[in-house]
Amino acid sequence: MRRLLSLLLICVTAVLGGCGYNDFQRLDEESRSAWAEVLNQYQRRADLIPNIVATVQGEANFERGTLEAVVNARAKATSIQATPELLNDPAALQKFQAAQGELGSALSRLMVVVEQYPNLKANQGFSDLRVQLEGTENRIAVARNRYIQAVQAYNVLARSFPSNLTAMVFGYQPKANFSVANEAEISQPPKVDFGTQKP
Repeated sequence: MRRLLSLLLICVTAVLGGCGYNDFQRLDEESRSAWAEVLNQYQRRADLIPNIVATVQGEANFERGTLEAVVNARAKATSIQATPELLNDPAALQKFQAAQGELGSALSRLMVVVEQYPNLKANQGFSDLRVQLEGTENRIAVARNRYIQAVQAYNVLARSFPSNLTAMVFGYQPKANFSVANEAEISQPPKVDFGTQKP
């Protein structure tokens, strides 16, 4: 009897090892790690905004509506709780993504309006904040790309044979991924001038 149980245990271990169980664990951890980095970069951007707004408010006659749009978009983006369950809910992920996209658009509009204010463009503190914002936007793009790749690898495993059988047995569902609302628009470089050119 003991020999039969040992043989059965060896068979189960071999089947689980060859059916993708360990790959699911590894890819799930990779996608969670990539998601954490996305959130980290979004938080970095959100943390920059109060300093940017405070600096811009110091400029006389600056467009109040533009500033309010940034503040409101930040409030909306940070109000969405980015819990691990968010990754398993495509509608919640899409809502999160839309709020972050709205914040990015509001910041882009702010930077375009800033070009009309020479005092702000010459302000060293604001210039430093613009550089930090530009770097953060680049980090967000890199982090999102890593997350997209990690989720893609996980989803391919969840849908491929024979690992899809393991997915069914253990309840591994494909993960929601970032979607691109307008691929043509995203493929174009941004039109925002960060004032790095000298006259």
